[in-house]
Amino acid sequence: MAYDEKLADRIREALAHLPEVEEKKMFRGVTFMVDGKMCVSVSGDEMMCRFDPALQETVAEKNGFRTMIMKGREYKGYGYISQAAIKSKKDFNYWIALALDYNKRAKASKKKSKKKI
Repeated sequence: MAYDEKLADRIREALAHLPEVEEKKMFRGVTFMVDGKMCVSVSGDEMMCRFDPALQETVAEKNGFRTMIMKGREYKGYGYISQAAIKSKKDFNYWIALALDYNKRAKASKKKSKKKI
């Protein structure tokens, strides 16, 4: 699983002030869970953010953004941001703030229960 460690370190630093941050290996990289909910990831050399799906059209107009598509399905409220679009601290902080803002209202995914045989 190759992902940009420097970008992961930037995200760790940005989230360091929060009490409930957990890292999980997923999406070809590392995902930062905040309060038990997916918030921000590093996948390859891109940052992936979870944000309010109602902002999809506005966010889609941002430079360096592309909507997450998995198995041919578009996921509103999830998107990848290129390295070029987060070079500046201001741009990077915009995406972190967007993800953290939605994290407060987002629902945690349901844990899959293990079937007993």
